[in-house]
Amino acid sequence: MELKNVVLVDGVRSAFARGGRGKLVAPRLDEAAASVLRALLERNPKVKPAMIEDIGLGNVLGAPELFGIGANTVGRLAGLPAEVCSFDSNRQCGSSMETLHRVAQSIMVGATECGIALGIERMGRTLGGGGDGRSDRNRVTEFNRRLLEQTPGQRNMAPDHDECFSVPFPDYLLDSPPLQSMTQTGQNVAEVYSLTREQLDQFAVESHRKTAAAYDQGIYKDEVIPLEVETPVFDAEGNWLPDQRGEMILFEEDEGLRRGTNMEALGGLKPVAGIVSFGNQEVRITAGNSCPTNDGISAALLMSEQKALELGLEPLARIIGMGVAGVKPQVMGIGPIPATRKALKHAGIAVDQIDRVEFNEAFAAQVIPSCAELGIPLERVNVNGGSLAIGHPLGATGARLVSTVAKELRRSGKRYGLATQCIGAGMGISTIIEAL
Repeated sequence: MELKNVVLVDGVRSAFARGGRGKLVAPRLDEAAASVLRALLERNPKVKPAMIEDIGLGNVLGAPELFGIGANTVGRLAGLPAEVCSFDSNRQCGSSMETLHRVAQSIMVGATECGIALGIERMGRTLGGGGDGRSDRNRVTEFNRRLLEQTPGQRNMAPDHDECFSVPFPDYLLDSPPLQSMTQTGQNVAEVYSLTREQLDQFAVESHRKTAAAYDQGIYKDEVIPLEVETPVFDAEGNWLPDQRGEMILFEEDEGLRRGTNMEALGGLKPVAGIVSFGNQEVRITAGNSCPTNDGISAALLMSEQKALELGLEPLARIIGMGVAGVKPQVMGIGPIPATRKALKHAGIAVDQIDRVEFNEAFAAQVIPSCAELGIPLERVNVNGGSLAIGHPLGATGARLVSTVAKELRRSGKRYGLATQCIGAGMGISTIIEAL
């Protein structure tokens, strides 16, 4: 069976808000997402709602508004007809990129011709709930105990380990509990690759500098959909007061961006509480060199290339490579290394042909070594800033990365782009595109 070419016609997103006390705390997620989806369709009037055959939603933490099939709820609110099918997907941080892959694969095999990949996440309300968390910690401890009992010999690596990574993983790390916080895995990777606190902070400074410059130059104007939202009202302890109404404002710039961020400011931050060094080294992970918690929405419009040509569209890029891969959960941040190698093989190109990369900056500690292992120069990575400043609303990030790199390829006149991210529990996911 001959596979069809799949193109990314367009992609948009909301500005990404701070989780917990940000500008997307008060609005209903389904209504806000419907506004973003409507904006995407309005920008592409040749694509009639009835042409869309499937709509997928990437989401991790859930929300009351997204009960049942969240993609269906958002699609109906955006005005899509009842005949449009829908599905939800959860691959943790890679959820909306996974959704984009599923929509693309359906088009490739000829099952559909047009679909939309959504990503929606509200981390603030979900992660900021009541309770002291002891029951959750107890469940994690019990899970790790059972897992270690069932899988003796944690030090054994996959046969292709030496081909994937240039450094050995220390035994003390491989024998540590498999289920750890994502922040802890950032510390683990920093130790494995001997990264200094200064290196991590400097990377973060550059992320904020590049993001600020991109906003000042209007680069994100074509990507970020301004949303009229209600300002949330909080009490003295920082709890949201849903019964109190705030003023309506226009939300159009990422709240995680800290203009003027410098080494002195980041150097004054203490390491994240609760993080340890299994190798008895300095703890290097801080809030400054880690991504924040965020709320946000993304949407990408995909279509067969043949259908796009029939409609007279000018799509951004062709999707030519996809890959997912697993790694030891203790070093989940380097999941993009094997995932990208799979995607490169699928695309049939070499890594040195990649012109631009959108690498999700979950932690500076995982971007730096992943790029080094893959042989990708950092000057090609996140040229307009990354998630340390833009934010990382889990399920909404993947579709954002693919759309961002596609728009950057067109802006710069370059050919090949890579979007990649690490995934909780020890995975990576990658997408390779070719500009049109």
